[in-house]
Amino acid sequence: MVSKSSQTGRLQAPRLSPVTLHDLQESADASLLSGDSYDSERFERPTLDGLDLTACDFIDCQFQGATFHEAQLRGVRFRNCILADSFAPVFTAARSTWRDVVITAPRWGSAELYDSSWQSVRIDGGKLDFVNLRASKISDLLISDCIINELDLGGSTVNRMALRNCRIGTLDVTAAKCAGLDLRGSDFSAIHGLGNLAGAVIDEHQLGLLAPLLAEHLGISVAWAGR
Repeated sequence: MVSKSSQTGRLQAPRLSPVTLHDLQESADASLLSGDSYDSERFERPTLDGLDLTACDFIDCQFQGATFHEAQLRGVRFRNCILADSFAPVFTAARSTWRDVVITAPRWGSAELYDSSWQSVRIDGGKLDFVNLRASKISDLLISDCIINELDLGGSTVNRMALRNCRIGTLDVTAAKCAGLDLRGSDFSAIHGLGNLAGAVIDEHQLGLLAPLLAEHLGISVAWAGR
């Protein structure tokens, strides 16, 4: 019989590399971005709405108060970057790459991030309506103090991901492969794909909330006292 302590001991928290930025160059007008690679630049409240940034490479960059509404970010790569207070009713970044990134207080509506790659990323605070991470590869991702109406991890490969103190409307893990998915301390209204939660960790409070869903999933009839 495996003890609770040994089970917890096998759970590895996301491994997050510190993001440090030095000697950044102030970018004068982000609306004039036309290249394919940007290194050590700071963008102060840039308006990137509608820009075609497909496959751009941002290395050691900081975005403060950026708006990305309907910007074309397909295949974009963020490496060792900070995105603070970003805004996008529609955030389009399928097949993007996020490595050693800190995202604080994002306000995104529909975030199309399917088939993307995440490694050593922290998302802290903010509100996200719909986050589409289907078929993504996720390793070492921490999301904390965030409100997400729908988080879709369907078909994703998840390794060391933690949701801490988050409020999630619907979590979809259909066909996902989860190793080290830590859900403790977060609230969920619904979870789809319960059979794919093998490898996830929940707390006792969540177990009580999920018990009826687990029973239904397993085909177990519950005889309530007095009924």
